[in-house]
Amino acid sequence: MTLHGPLFEDFKENTSTDQFSLQGPRMLKIQMGYGPVQCRAGSMVAYQGDVRFARKSQGMERLVKRAVTGEGVPIMEASGQGELFLGDSAANVQIMYMDNDMVTVNGSAVLAFSSSIQWDIQRVKGLGGMMAAGLFNVVLRGTGFVAVTTRGEPVALDVASAPTFGDPQAAVLWTAGVTANIRTDTSGGIGSFVRGGTGEVFQVAFGGHGHVLVQPSEGGVAAT
Repeated sequence: MTLHGPLFEDFKENTSTDQFSLQGPRMLKIQMGYGPVQCRAGSMVAYQGDVRFARKSQGMERLVKRAVTGEGVPIMEASGQGELFLGDSAANVQIMYMDNDMVTVNGSAVLAFSSSIQWDIQRVKGLGGMMAAGLFNVVLRGTGFVAVTTRGEPVALDVASAPTFGDPQAAVLWTAGVTANIRTDTSGGIGSFVRGGTGEVFQVAFGGHGHVLVQPSEGGVAAT
């Protein structure tokens, strides 16, 4: 018996030799020959070769931060040889390469990063006691690949070109040199805080120099 049609040609594996590459817009392909990678626990969809997974232990400082803030990123380490494929609920995957640089990422948008990248949890200033734990993100520093997810195609805004504001859940990441502070918009009066308000009370005000990546969704990347 013979199968007919372009299915296996249209969706065949890409031939990239980069450590991170896109296997279509919603799947990340990782070449494991470059060494171990850190990735979101549960994001593996397939692999070929000999790939092993281990839950990544966190340092005491980060464990304390997670206990206090309720924020964190469930990380596993993948190692071995072959090709690893990752995805997260069919979200779009975005790849960048950092050369001794830094980005701040919404925790639930983190998909994978090279083991050469250091990470920590950081609080966005400005909420005070107005929200239980404030807004926390993951800071990635170093040299290597980083892959994040977006719910739809994002826009990269140059914060130096004009005053820039974003919904806290729509802002996926921002680059080094960008400052972020929570702005509280009470122009709608007390109705802004209760049912019937605009729903836009809390905004992130971005300044400095660099870019912020914003996705077309306000509910898909809330940190967990």
